[in-house]
Amino acid sequence: MDIIKKSLELHEKNKGKLEIKSKIRLKNKNDLSLAYTPGVAEVSKEIFKNKENINRYTIKQNTVAVISDGSAVLGLGNIGPEAALPVMEGKCILFKEFAGIDAFPIVLSSQDVSTNIETIKNISTVFGGICLEDFKAPECFEIENALQDIGIPVMHDDQHGTAVVVLAALINAIKLRRLQKQEAKIVINGAGAAGIAITKILLNYGFKDIILVDSKGAIYKSREELNLEKQKISEHTNLSKIIGDLSQVLYRKDIFIGVSKANLLTKEMINRMNKDPIIFALANPVPEIMPDIAKKSGAYIIATGRSDFPNQINNVLAFPGMFRGALDVKAKKITEQMKLKAAEALASIVKKPTPNNIIPSPFDKKVVKVVSEAVKKAYLKNL
Repeated sequence: MDIIKKSLELHEKNKGKLEIKSKIRLKNKNDLSLAYTPGVAEVSKEIFKNKENINRYTIKQNTVAVISDGSAVLGLGNIGPEAALPVMEGKCILFKEFAGIDAFPIVLSSQDVSTNIETIKNISTVFGGICLEDFKAPECFEIENALQDIGIPVMHDDQHGTAVVVLAALINAIKLRRLQKQEAKIVINGAGAAGIAITKILLNYGFKDIILVDSKGAIYKSREELNLEKQKISEHTNLSKIIGDLSQVLYRKDIFIGVSKANLLTKEMINRMNKDPIIFALANPVPEIMPDIAKKSGAYIIATGRSDFPNQINNVLAFPGMFRGALDVKAKKITEQMKLKAAEALASIVKKPTPNNIIPSPFDKKVVKVVSEAVKKAYLKNL
């Protein structure tokens, strides 16, 4: 039986992947009095006296809302909120399994930016953090930016979870390749949420030579028909204003990072790159180039988003630990420094990287602990 059929059967049999489970027993009148009326009234009065007590007495201290409008689900596109729900459920069980966080799936029936911003603000009281998921670009940038001052950490995982794991893997990859970050020549194919976030974190870490490529070719300052986010990023990338498609731009480059579409990278393109290139082909489920083909074409290190090949770039290496750390220190937001330190911590888990082992497994028990500690320290240091 193939994985597709098994997955359908699993979801139908269990009627989804989540349930609500009480932390306390309800066996008699005394239990009911403590958990509900009259006892709960005193808890409400304590919170009314001091709103911060919500973290002391309720689920808020350990809850994250996983929210989507269904506009950019996995590689399936704008398939709507109903079809997004099983993905959000899946994200929630990852939060619980890896970080002990109680996460709730929420799908919004609107794809209007202003409506969704206000909706998320209005429901945020319940949660200690907000994980935005599968919102399409460029709307995702506006939504995330508008929610940064609501008093709890809000992170669009398609952007920053991906970016943190990519940076972590790249830290070890350039170490093996003996490349200096200031000298490494990078091409990032795909200028949506993930591509722009990866570009930003690499720039913040100290990489200098980055060209971002979209469906119309290399992005550069003054190129026509760029949306606002592409205009902003063009101020800091492709400073030589190289023009051309992916094949042309890859000439004599060291690193390819793809967050785009299947089979866009060819053997001929890799042959145009510098010797022993680093290839991160992260399109899912089919990467920009299959690892065996990339290897035969001279790639030194290959990473994909798949679990059936070495070096899986998987967001689950980042978001559980990042939110665990943020919740533990009651962070108001997730800062750029927290993201950088999370990436460095993740990279450090692999003590002796090899071309087939530049990033830890999601099932490595150290991951959440190491990442969360780094996030906590970074936040507290900058208070």
